[in-house]
Amino acid sequence: MAILLIAEHNNQSLKAETHKVVQAATAIGADITVLVAGFNCAAAANEAATIAGVDKVLVADNAAYEHQLAENIAALVAELGKNYSHILTAATTTGKNFLPRVAALLDVAQISDVIAIESADTFVRPIYAGNAIATVKSADAIKVLTVRPAAFAAAKIGNAAPVEALSAVHDLGVSAFVSAELTKSERPELTAARVVISGGRGMQNGENFALLNGIADKLGAAIGASRAAVDAGFVPNDMQVGQTGKIVAPELYIAVGISGAIQHLAGMKDSKVIVAINKDAEAPIFQVADYGLVADLFTVLPELEQQL
Repeated sequence: MAILLIAEHNNQSLKAETHKVVQAATAIGADITVLVAGFNCAAAANEAATIAGVDKVLVADNAAYEHQLAENIAALVAELGKNYSHILTAATTTGKNFLPRVAALLDVAQISDVIAIESADTFVRPIYAGNAIATVKSADAIKVLTVRPAAFAAAKIGNAAPVEALSAVHDLGVSAFVSAELTKSERPELTAARVVISGGRGMQNGENFALLNGIADKLGAAIGASRAAVDAGFVPNDMQVGQTGKIVAPELYIAVGISGAIQHLAGMKDSKVIVAINKDAEAPIFQVADYGLVADLFTVLPELEQQL
């Protein structure tokens, strides 16, 4: 058995999700090869070589992989993956984009959002928006998995795995990078934050999300939002927490003006401590909250910031 793990990175450094997928891969009990596909990505590859448990790092450094276009990455991974028993990546926007294509090219089933690994062929994943947990045994020769990073700790640093360059280039020419609009913030990224404070439709408009800023700054928190708030145009969709957004499991999650639709709960109910602020005492969010405050958020948030 051997594992091919596709790294998540920005060409300069690895994203935290990759360290967590490596930790998950170690539970399978096979040699781990990390693939870093990008452009001018040597620094990210060298970082991957330092992760404990990694046996080898493959680097595909070419302009065709600069923006991790799904078609190009999928062709590369499918070609390499034929020599491995398992192919893993993080269940992020990037991973969810290319790995199903890999599974199709290899004619195997993908197992998505793995939250635990019981053995080399048996995996645990949530279904029905997290309302049930399925244990899945795969008979495929190649197991293709996306791993939910929030379910695993990060692998430790302290290794010197060999780094090998690949010459293979897959530029299918069927898609092209046009532009990216990046949100710049000094706050931590949602999926890596220790504390997350999220606003919902109860915030009423985008300007009122400013009420969360002072609290977030004092707690060192990331700011998220429910799908209802995103769909209403209050905030951009990269802030969305939930089944169709980002999955988070911080030490503290504060839900403000969020009713607690099942799709939102699926994205945050693994948080260690959940605090809910909502003026509706019957809101479903209170069913999963460790601490609930039935109050008007416009009164409570300034008071909370002042107390902090």
